[in-house]
Amino acid sequence: MSIKRSADAKWAGSITEGKGSLKLESGAFEGPYSFNARFGDDATMTNPEELIAAAHAGCFTMAFSGFLGRAGYEATSIETKAVVHVEKEEAGFSIPRIDLITEAVVPNITDDEFQEVAKNAKEKCPVSRVLAGAEISLSATLKS
Repeated sequence: MSIKRSADAKWAGSITEGKGSLKLESGAFEGPYSFNARFGDDATMTNPEELIAAAHAGCFTMAFSGFLGRAGYEATSIETKAVVHVEKEEAGFSIPRIDLITEAVVPNITDDEFQEVAKNAKEKCPVSRVLAGAEISLSATLKS
């Protein structure tokens, strides 16, 4: 089985003064982006790294739920934040690290098993696998 998902990007103008728009195939999101939104302080627009963070947080959270289910548990709630680190290097910008910070309420699971399932989900979620060139850290908190 092969599933394809897509998004479109448009850009007009120079790299620093130009503006662009991003649109998801589903229509769930369409919005502007710019150099300043990506590398500056304009928080009114999105940027590719923010969208990577959203994709990674969503993928990991769903994978975690699935792996918990296969282990015999059902989460009452899972909340995940992904932090994409962008760094300027000699050769240009890179994403050397992504932090996944998740908190979950999972009845009747031990912290050791919780950590093992979370680690497995981090390693096997499709977005983690495609982003494997970056170090991907995980902080998982079992809440009661």
